Amino acid sequence: EPLVDPAQRRDYVLTNARSVFGELMSEYVFGYLLFLEKRMLERIGAQQDKQWQRTESGVLRGRTMGLLGVGSIGAHLAWTAKHFGMRVRGFTKSSETSTDVDEYYHPSPTRAPEVHQDYSERSGSGDESGRGGLIEFAQGLDYLVSVLPRTKDTNRLVAATLLNALPNHAVFVNVGRGNAVDESALVKALKEGKLAAAVLDVFEQEPLPREHPFWDTPNLYMTYHTSAISYPEDITKVFVDNYQLYLEGKSLKYVVDFERGY
Repeated sequence: EPLVDPAQRRDYVLTNARSVFGELMSEYVFGYLLFLEKRMLERIGAQQDKQWQRTESGVLRGRTMGLLGVGSIGAHLAWTAKHFGMRVRGFTKSSETSTDVDEYYHPSPTRAPEVHQDYSERSGSGDESGRGGLIEFAQGLDYLVSVLPRTKDTNRLVAATLLNALPNHAVFVNVGRGNAVDESALVKALKEGKLAAAVLDVFEQEPLPREHPFWDTPNLYMTYHTSAISYPEDITKVFVDNYQLYLEGKSLKYVVDFERGY
């Protein structure tokens, strides 16, 4: 991310490790979805209390997942969701390449947005263009999963307006970047029961300060930027393939667009 800073030089080709993390992210996200649906904490507590408890578990079949971002990681999550019989919505600027997404939503066009407005303000709640807008995308979701990159357009996309549009039973998962979340709004939603749970692997400030309210927020599960580790065997393959293309004078894979930031 520091390399796409406008203050840095841009007179070279920059590539990233796209296509590597989809499988790892899917394991992480669906591990937590199953953990919550199968009420694992409750089962462990019953065992510790020596109680034979037969409360019913939930199922993923028939649930609806909303993906904020449908790049290579989002596409893998959508593909995995289909194995569980889930419906999938995707919110993206333009791409509709994943056939595993049942419905695509895009930011609604608005009149002459101010330069200081962030992505959430520009997205609106849908208009005459049809299935458009962030709020319409969020309505009725069981799970909202963010895999957004860190750009100026993704700042605080997950704000109070979006969180309030979700059903009370919804769960939010963030494995993208921490800048996408209005952290105070998320704390408020969880404390007031407007959201069932949240799973966060990324944060605006990392490491998370000890005084941060997330540590004590109810129904908030945290990991520490570990949802998709860069394993040498995965990264090396991407590098070797691109190095061969470079030697042959061919176009490289996964070239970063400095203006978009990814």
